[in-house]
Amino acid sequence: MTSASHHLAIYNFGIHVETYATSPVQGFALREPFNFEAAARAVGFVGRSGHEGEPGPESWGDHVVPTALGDLSGHSTVSSLSLWEDIESLSAFSYAGVHADALKHARQWNIKQDWPPLVLFWVPAGERPTWSQAVERFERLMRNGPAPAHFSFKHAFTAEGAPYQLDRGQVKQLSEANGIAQRDLLAIVKTLPV
Repeated sequence: MTSASHHLAIYNFGIHVETYATSPVQGFALREPFNFEAAARAVGFVGRSGHEGEPGPESWGDHVVPTALGDLSGHSTVSSLSLWEDIESLSAFSYAGVHADALKHARQWNIKQDWPPLVLFWVPAGERPTWSQAVERFERLMRNGPAPAHFSFKHAFTAEGAPYQLDRGQVKQLSEANGIAQRDLLAIVKTLPV
């Protein structure tokens, strides 16, 4: 864990194999609202950005996509931006339960990536990162590798910039608590087509 003076931001980005909600990506589209609800129920969840013009939470600035990946016009992309209390709570949500089910099938819905799937970075508690700030950190991770200002789960840093070791015991406890809170959601998700 880190101090309560900062929250952990995560931005992820992918490109669908086909247009959103078409047959090859249907499983993703069906699971998306369950992932959002599972996150909202997860221990340590602070909030997430919505997308301009779509139902849900307000957008944290204008939505942008990474330019370092070239011209993405005509491609169906997927991205999210959210805030968490710490690395353990984000890890517990990401790799267990409803979201883990989505990760298991992600290769069917998204093209194979040769870039990092996500970037993590700290923001002062009470502040929200914008989409453009998140994309900037993502592109810096792509170009320069992990650093205290832009990192991954594998190479994490504290808010103060020191290398960070994940508390796996705490992740397990949080995963168990989240599993109870999202049991009904997971039961539905397991019935959805991929």
